[in-house]
Amino acid sequence: MGLKDDIERYKQVGENRRQDLAEFIQYGDLGRSRRDSVQIPIKIIDLPEFAYDQRDMGGVGQGEDGTPQPGDPVGEPQPDDDGEDGDPGEEGGEHEYYEMDPEEFAEELDERLGLDLDPKGKRVIEEKEGDFTDITRTGPTGTLDFERLFKQGLKRKLAMDFDRDYIRAALQIDGWGPAKVFEWARTEENVPVSKAWVENEYEEMPREERGIYADLEAMQSEVEKTDTAQRIRREGIDQIPYRREDERYRYPEIIEEREKNVVVVNIRDVSGSMRQKKRELVERTFTPLDWYLQGKYDNAEFVYIAHDADAWEVERDEFFGIRSGGGTRISSAYEIAKERLDEEYPWSDWNRYVFAAGDSENSSNDTEDRVIPLMEEIDANLHAYVETQPSGNAINATHAEEVQQYFKDSDNVAVAYVTSPEDVTDAIYDILSTEEEQ
Repeated sequence: MGLKDDIERYKQVGENRRQDLAEFIQYGDLGRSRRDSVQIPIKIIDLPEFAYDQRDMGGVGQGEDGTPQPGDPVGEPQPDDDGEDGDPGEEGGEHEYYEMDPEEFAEELDERLGLDLDPKGKRVIEEKEGDFTDITRTGPTGTLDFERLFKQGLKRKLAMDFDRDYIRAALQIDGWGPAKVFEWARTEENVPVSKAWVENEYEEMPREERGIYADLEAMQSEVEKTDTAQRIRREGIDQIPYRREDERYRYPEIIEEREKNVVVVNIRDVSGSMRQKKRELVERTFTPLDWYLQGKYDNAEFVYIAHDADAWEVERDEFFGIRSGGGTRISSAYEIAKERLDEEYPWSDWNRYVFAAGDSENSSNDTEDRVIPLMEEIDANLHAYVETQPSGNAINATHAEEVQQYFKDSDNVAVAYVTSPEDVTDAIYDILSTEEEQ
């Protein structure tokens, strides 16, 4: 194995030691990444290299004052240039990052959590002709479906076919006229013969050929009946009865190319009770969801709404750090979300997700009287609420429980509980698997 092989092996080992995706979501520095670029730390392995003493640039085998003799001292060890012995571990090492786009992030998260979300497109961006698979009753001759026409004619031929010699022989039974033969053929033999055909055959039959069989048993002992399949194999088919009503013309299937559009509304409680640990848990849950949905859809847009007793729209950079000292009225955020979605992101054209997070504290009766009715009014692929309570449920933190109880039979509402970073990936799975089940 050569030096180049060693270098490649070291690089591969380094990439394989990239921080686990779940560990990164739970504990990593999410703020370093951008919306379109996820930066995951990798553990660096220094490549081996030769180091040369830059202080002595003499030629090979050259000493300072002539050639040393055996037994001469070689000198005292020299101190570092800065004259300090540094202690191990005092200075941080350099970090490198594995960069992935949201598409790769979504693929890895699917694999890591066992998800298989297949988003549907809504807005039609192009119509094009596909294969000639659709059928119409009219069209150019060149698009006539001859195969179908032949099959329909053949079906009719087989349905109408019968052993004419056998029925004609029945007209030769003594005392049997056209009426008797017609009744016998249709009821006992189940032959699709017309009364006109029987009458015509009887009229054309010479008189001396009528009455030559004493009865039906005598006729059947002399004349062997053959079924349609046997007769076709023996005689073939001379003619297929086509009808105009059998004609069908092929035309191309119109394929609609639909763009997978998504708008994600992120709602966060910024009231005084939302302290740093709670805010961090919101960021660790919402940020991967943003990356994931951006990776799954062709076009993703995001709306960020902060609220205390009132709500206002903010930029992404403000969303996770903002803090207010007011009370809490969650419905104020849903009111803005509904207005924005109705005006700019119609349900017919956009996939819509509404994610809210907080510590489940809300003003009296607001959840029942306003939030739940607004959630029902807002059409969305998925509504989700994430409760962040690092110290466990507070006495008045009932919003998540009320939402979960009311929508327990709904297939587009998810409620997740996050008390520590270890709960984040489970919460993301609970949310996305609810959407997947639809």
